[in-house]
Amino acid sequence: MTTDRDIATDTLSKVPAVTLGFWIVKILATTLGETGGDTLSMTFNLGYLVSTAIFVVPLVALVIWQVRAAKFRPALYWATIIASTTAGTTMADFATRSIGIGYPGGASLLLALVLLSLLVWHRAMGTVSVNRIDSPRAETFYWITITFSQTLGTALGDWAADTGGLGYLGGAALFGGGLAILALLYLTTSANRVALFWAAFVLTRPLGATVGDFLDKPVAKGGLALSRPIASLVLLAAVALLVWLIPQRAGSHPGGEARA
Repeated sequence: MTTDRDIATDTLSKVPAVTLGFWIVKILATTLGETGGDTLSMTFNLGYLVSTAIFVVPLVALVIWQVRAAKFRPALYWATIIASTTAGTTMADFATRSIGIGYPGGASLLLALVLLSLLVWHRAMGTVSVNRIDSPRAETFYWITITFSQTLGTALGDWAADTGGLGYLGGAALFGGGLAILALLYLTTSANRVALFWAAFVLTRPLGATVGDFLDKPVAKGGLALSRPIASLVLLAAVALLVWLIPQRAGSHPGGEARA
């Protein structure tokens, strides 16, 4: 039986329940982030810095809208995820290519930012669990961490595929295998669920980055040379369709999980 308290606490959770459908949409959204980011910076030749400035504007606007929303809205949430992953693509490319610190330097810097964000969040709120996003402050930390993780994932994907010698499909296999290991740990062990979530969240981004690069990079470099704008539109349509078809619900009661 649903009580008034249950209804009230449900409205506090404005992020989706972490289900298989969540991960499928997340991977497609991160692939879209790669092709969409490259469309502005490479196909339209706007460069990484200008493209980042363009993508950051809707990202900030959507995060503010998301934080101020009274309840979980699937379309708004996934639009914000897409904005963070497209901005993450151009920010990572700017850090690793334009600044000149390379993939190792860029990945190390971005990993430090993700860990610092999680540390500050934990010290401020006592937990970094996505099942305890129950205040505007916690949700702000959530979106900052997500944006850093999306940016880190892009750098990792490019590092593995371009300079790691794996190629796009090899990189996708590497990160897909990492996700499979995390899923196995989730199903067969009592490993910390919060740590597993954030590890999986980071790994979905380089998986999407390598798949996106495989779709749009030249055949000579191991890609399929598909049109970036068309690939982006197809991926956007797929994300929208899945968000509509897959049941979307807010995450679990913020008080129903141990702090971690």
